[in-house]
Amino acid sequence: MSAPLAQLRGTPVVLDAAMLPEYALRTTLRMFAALGASLLFTFIVATLAAKSRKAGLVIVPALDILQSVPVLGFLTFTVTLFLGLFPGSQLGAECAAIFAIFTAQAWNMAFSFYQSLRTVPKDLDEVSQQFGFSAWRRFVRLELPFALPALVWNMMMSMSGAWFFVVASEAITVGNTTVTLPGIGSWLALAIDREDFGAIGMAVGTMAVVILLYDQLAFRPIVAWADKFRFEQTASQQRPRSWLYDLLRRTRWLGRLGNLLATPLRWAGRIRLPHVAAVRPLRVGPATSRAFDRAWLALVAILALAAFWTLVRYIAASLSWHDGLTAFGLGLLTLLRVVVLIAIASLIWVPAGVWIGLRPAWAERLQPVAQFLAAFPANVMFPFAVIAILGLHLDPNIWLSPLMVLGTQWYILFNVIAGASAIPTDMKEASAMFGIRGWQWWRQVAIPAIFPYYVTGALTASGGSWNASIVAEAVTWGDKHLEAAGLGAFIANATRTGDYPRVALGIAVMSIFVIAFNRTLWRPMYRFAERRLRLD
Repeated sequence: MSAPLAQLRGTPVVLDAAMLPEYALRTTLRMFAALGASLLFTFIVATLAAKSRKAGLVIVPALDILQSVPVLGFLTFTVTLFLGLFPGSQLGAECAAIFAIFTAQAWNMAFSFYQSLRTVPKDLDEVSQQFGFSAWRRFVRLELPFALPALVWNMMMSMSGAWFFVVASEAITVGNTTVTLPGIGSWLALAIDREDFGAIGMAVGTMAVVILLYDQLAFRPIVAWADKFRFEQTASQQRPRSWLYDLLRRTRWLGRLGNLLATPLRWAGRIRLPHVAAVRPLRVGPATSRAFDRAWLALVAILALAAFWTLVRYIAASLSWHDGLTAFGLGLLTLLRVVVLIAIASLIWVPAGVWIGLRPAWAERLQPVAQFLAAFPANVMFPFAVIAILGLHLDPNIWLSPLMVLGTQWYILFNVIAGASAIPTDMKEASAMFGIRGWQWWRQVAIPAIFPYYVTGALTASGGSWNASIVAEAVTWGDKHLEAAGLGAFIANATRTGDYPRVALGIAVMSIFVIAFNRTLWRPMYRFAERRLRLD
């Protein structure tokens, strides 16, 4: 990172197999750095949104907007910022790439943690209050352990989903600014540009090895460890296993090393924040509380309107109402694709996810496969899509659409697996004792249990599909270029030409569509899950 930026131009990315291990390591380090930042963001922002209703009124819509902003949209405005913060150094380019990967990881994890905090069982909540837990001890002793099983699955999904945008993160082109960081993403970008199927195959094979390694060395042990935090009164008959986790528990010196590394976490759990007797909550009547709520909402509305007006003035300085109507019409086409694709993915992956989640042995076998499929970049499918569409004279407006859901459908699968895995053993045994089977079992056991998880997965998959439309509606293979009419192609073309007003217009229209869709469909489902489907 401390090397001069000019060195990137002096040592460009080369399609040499001997360089693939180094490129894979660089990409993996960027992804884990972004994952660490995403975890910190999740713990702070999602907790604040779940704990404070007033903060939630701002944070939840903001997350809706941010997950709808495409990676290219962030890169358009952040590359110049980071390069300006660290002039002449590769650190600026690395920070821009890590931030772009962060934007592909953080929102899914934040929504998952928020949903878990909002559905903590009431009896556990009452016990923590009876023991007089402080807010900190309640977080580390109750809320974080309760949310861990779902959070771990969403961490894996976020890690895999980030591969989908690794090409845009490492091979950055915004107007006249071009930055290429050594990594698998930039290798893929160069291989696609040169139409080199062999190089694409080597990159995909390297991705498979990397995913298998970090699954076995990182995520699989964490899944096995986090299983002890599942909320149930009866011990599970089948538990996820990890050879590395078993090795750490059975090997004396590795166990001591693990205990040493876990010591800071134990200390954090024992922290007792000083009690300040003088600080007491202000008690106000219902009328005063409603007045405070209205004042807060008015302040938020004023700030939102001010930001919206600033954006409108910036766009209106260069574009007309006709451009806005064009973008809105293209947004309707992309919305239609998103709705149809999410519906199809739900019909396929909800039953599959429940089946896998109820069988830990199968979940252990299929997890690396699912991670690889989720990580499979849509860019790799561009050659086959272009060749098939041109060769068979197909309509790009229809047949480019599946590329939008190629990477995002796995959000539904991973969340449903997490929900099915979290079904308490006593609930499963009770349903078996009463002979609940078939559709009755789905209606009374499975669907209520997985519904909060499904909403999180479907919401994130929906936002991710909007994001993926940037690369799926405008594909290039060598000198061949195909476009599907939609908002994603509109933003991609504006980004490639450096037309910032159109980029801002496209992102604004996309954000409006995503927020309206979430508020109309997904948020009512969230509230229903919180109100009716808690494990109390």
